[in-house]
Amino acid sequence: MTRADNARPIARPSAINRRQFLTTGALAGAALLTGAPTRAASPSVGRASRPNVLFITTDQQGLDTLSAYGCRDVATPNLDRLARSGVSFMESYTANPLCSPARSSWFTGRMPSETGVITNGIPIRSDVPNLGQWLGEQGYETIYTGKWHMPGSFTSDIPGFKVIPTGIGGQGNMGDAAVSRACEGYLRNRSRTSPFFLAASLLQPHDICQWVSMHWNAADELPYPEIADRLPPLPPNFAFDPSREPRKVANFRRPSWSERQWRYYLWSYYRHVEMVDAEIGRILRALEDSGEAANTLIVLTSDHGEGRGRHHMTLKNYLYDEAAKVPLIVAWPGKMLANKQDRRTLVSGVDIVPTICDYAGVKSPPKMRGLSLRPSLEGDRPMPRLFVAAEVTVNGRMVRSPNYKYIAYKGDPVEQLFDMAADSGETKNVASEPKYAGALAEHRKLLEQWEAQLDVAAT
Repeated sequence: MTRADNARPIARPSAINRRQFLTTGALAGAALLTGAPTRAASPSVGRASRPNVLFITTDQQGLDTLSAYGCRDVATPNLDRLARSGVSFMESYTANPLCSPARSSWFTGRMPSETGVITNGIPIRSDVPNLGQWLGEQGYETIYTGKWHMPGSFTSDIPGFKVIPTGIGGQGNMGDAAVSRACEGYLRNRSRTSPFFLAASLLQPHDICQWVSMHWNAADELPYPEIADRLPPLPPNFAFDPSREPRKVANFRRPSWSERQWRYYLWSYYRHVEMVDAEIGRILRALEDSGEAANTLIVLTSDHGEGRGRHHMTLKNYLYDEAAKVPLIVAWPGKMLANKQDRRTLVSGVDIVPTICDYAGVKSPPKMRGLSLRPSLEGDRPMPRLFVAAEVTVNGRMVRSPNYKYIAYKGDPVEQLFDMAADSGETKNVASEPKYAGALAEHRKLLEQWEAQLDVAAT
């Protein structure tokens, strides 16, 4: 289907003057959340309620990078506190393990092949509304600060949003503090005449991309010898069978580092995660100090993960779990379950729009590919879903069911099927084994049916 030529234009709010919102107010005060673990659910919020929505996003953060989830190599007190206050989805997948495509799905509830954002720096097709446009028409004050990347990483012109420009972009170690302070200024000084939808788009731990590039040919030595006994161990699937990989994956450049350099890379990545945790803490404290925390739904996720030595890989843009699985935390203390790690529900980045719309009492835009996660957030009700799908590059596809993961690249004879119950590290491709023939055929069919329903953007 081609793009609609007569799509109804949606107004673009003007950018906000940065001086209107940025403050350097003290960060003293009560913490956003007590962190007291509880699994008891309060009564569900009424459909007519109009909560504020705080949407916090990080960049290149794998799912299992919180100390609350058992990672011993990182300290994430603010993320941990948020996780204790809500529901963490432990089978959470990006719609595409690349920045712009994943972000297009966050804001539209559609797959990247539908939004037209199949690689970085492409705008969302004009007839597909984003959350800013959709909620703005329902009376929400829609605010954006930080990375957008559709197109342009940091811009003052985003359809449907008033933008707080930070003036800093490209590197999280400098820009994220400006983003968190912009959010702090807004939360402490907003007019409160309308509920808000605030998108806080942070960049770390994306700076690991520059780190990898700078250290690709580094000497086998540690610049800080004192950390030698604190380097993380190599992951269990660092060594795997690469003989049955699609060409697109097999051709990825893999560093030829020594074991020590790989472990130093892991150590460095977790320091980048700690940087973004600190900025998340500033935003959460400002929300608490504003008096709005009790009426604010918080959603936190990341666009994609990072290789971290799994499958001998760094970075992203492939469909192994290290790149495809991302944190997804949803919290609203007193209105949903708390301190819960949901290990059964398969979720996707396309679920964010219908979930937010459900809690906002707003009908979702048409052609949603995701589902509202409200049943899992407020009780132990199963989601009506057999699988989630993801895309990568132009022709790579993934189907993740409760027991298996299927990966295929169009035009490539190599398919991958992993028995996730027996091989969670995806170390053995069983697609050619006779006993898995039925599962392979089933997942091929699931992918075919999934793709048949998509309204693919014109190219």
